[in-house]
Amino acid sequence: MKLTVQDLNSHYGPAHILFDIGFEVGEGEVVALLGRNGAGKSTTFRSIVGLVAQRSGRIMFEGKDVSAKPTHEIVREGLGYVPEERRIFTDLTVEENLEVGRQPKRPNAPHWTREKLFALFPNLGEMKNRPGGRMSGGEQQMLTIARTLMGNPSLVLLDEPSEGLSPKIVEQMVDAILTMKKEGVSIVVSEQNLHFARLISDRAYIIERGRICFGGTMAELDARPDIRDAHLSL
Repeated sequence: MKLTVQDLNSHYGPAHILFDIGFEVGEGEVVALLGRNGAGKSTTFRSIVGLVAQRSGRIMFEGKDVSAKPTHEIVREGLGYVPEERRIFTDLTVEENLEVGRQPKRPNAPHWTREKLFALFPNLGEMKNRPGGRMSGGEQQMLTIARTLMGNPSLVLLDEPSEGLSPKIVEQMVDAILTMKKEGVSIVVSEQNLHFARLISDRAYIIERGRICFGGTMAELDARPDIRDAHLSL
């Protein structure tokens, strides 16, 4: 398995947020972590990359136990993280933002260049000299993902990539994620948008109130309207 999460528990102060979270991601898979707002999706991602101090459990990445590693070491191992907040440098151009994310080529991981990323996100190639602060939300989301790929990760955590985007940008995001998969990147996507997840994902887990309550293929989830209605309907 590319990523295995076992018995993950996380706290913010005295509040117990995640309860024995467990899931797996295979080589070249796209896996969706589905749930409503506040279900624990973002906390799960932050815990995996070491941004939640109070956590326990086991996180295996490419056969290595990274549970106790700090965030920068986990990223160096090849695990990329795109947070829900579009954290770009607003005063730097698109090209300069990409250079900030550059890392050496990794064995057993796709190698991304600016040219490949401009092919993945043509909008960025058309505005490579534009400051990040003068881009739309969707363009900033593309830039955040592209900058993460400049680190040549073998797995990427995408937190709510379709949130707040126009339908046209969402279509481009679907194409980009499927291209990333074709290039060999394993992906975990946290989403509320079931339709978006269905277009890109091989399998899905549902999280509710910090607990995993479903795991299976997208076809298995489609066959369970009771599960969808109970845990995903607004």
